[in-house]
Amino acid sequence: MYTLLAGLRVVECASFIAAPSCALHLRQLGAEVVRIDPIGGGPDFRRWPVARNGASYYWEGLNKGKRSIAIDFARPEGRELIAELITAPGPDAGVLVTNFPRDGFLAHERLARRRADLISVRVMGWSDGDTALDYTVNAAIGVPLMTGPAAMADEPVNHVLPAWDLYTGAYAAMALLAAERDRLRSGRGQEVTVPLSDVAMSALGHTGQIAETLFLGDRPRLGNDLYGAFGRDFATADGARVMVAAITAKQWSSLLAALQLEAAVAQLEARLGVSFARDEGQRFIHRAELFPIVEQAIGARPLANLRERFDARGVCWSVYRPLSRALAEDPRLSLESPLFSTIDHPSGDLYAAPGAAATWAGVPREPVPRAPHLGEHTDAVLADVLKLDAAHIGRLHDARLVAGAAAG
Repeated sequence: MYTLLAGLRVVECASFIAAPSCALHLRQLGAEVVRIDPIGGGPDFRRWPVARNGASYYWEGLNKGKRSIAIDFARPEGRELIAELITAPGPDAGVLVTNFPRDGFLAHERLARRRADLISVRVMGWSDGDTALDYTVNAAIGVPLMTGPAAMADEPVNHVLPAWDLYTGAYAAMALLAAERDRLRSGRGQEVTVPLSDVAMSALGHTGQIAETLFLGDRPRLGNDLYGAFGRDFATADGARVMVAAITAKQWSSLLAALQLEAAVAQLEARLGVSFARDEGQRFIHRAELFPIVEQAIGARPLANLRERFDARGVCWSVYRPLSRALAEDPRLSLESPLFSTIDHPSGDLYAAPGAAATWAGVPREPVPRAPHLGEHTDAVLADVLKLDAAHIGRLHDARLVAGAAAG
């Protein structure tokens, strides 16, 4: 946690990964984030993975440090209260993060009539407003048909990492700060839309995959082969499995030196009339002849010997292992690092949680705060943001328009 964005207040009306992670990034850099949920929780409040008592690790992971207010979304009076919170006055307020539909009660035009300089950052599925998730966007752009064994037919292979959700959340945080900087200079507000589909397509375009498809056709499945360079998984003599990659010339020379393969590869280069050191693409083109050479050298050595050789020469590699072993074995992934704080979460479990992924030299890193209990800050937010007195807040509770932590 840092205090770089201290003073900025963001109101979040969102669920799932992309939009909540956008607000989480801002919170971990010091912004105040007020998360508004329906009484009883939104559609992600019980989402897996869950603790033994049913509490969502997912929800408490994405909402660390946020303030939580629970409001009845279904009633007009509740929606009026939400609009008041979003458009409350103040030079560092009037900022909304949401994944609600553009034409609903959180429509930017409707809210902007209350506050002209409102900034709305709206995460969407498709740019036309159609619904989408990370997995459906991935299916639509062909990634699952590039993934999997080369011998596989047309059966898709989904991956477990919600890449477009995570990328969209980070991009939306950047877009929000750009809009807020523009407002500081111009005084104008605006709506910023960030569709998962546009983020995904821009990523494919930036990395050359759209051009590749237009002129060369769809990329085929390659199994675990690294596209365009040298890389694959290999088995060691004692049954471990390692991923080895060599993109740069230095990585390639380090791998050959570690495995004492300089002479064998030089003979292959002479026979083929190519230089693997100068052209990484040649390592990919001729991988069918390179892989057996490296496979034999790695397969003749146990993991401990390979680790010593690879690390001494700076080879780019890693052993395959489950997350549980990674956390226990690798000091670079230690939960004791400054990235993490061990905190007591709403689930009742005590465990390490990450703060901001970046480190600012000379700026102190503060402990990571836990996620709120649903509705934990209802009364405080109503008093701080809307300046309501205790009697007014009490009437809202009596009318069941709002709820505190016990009711949430």
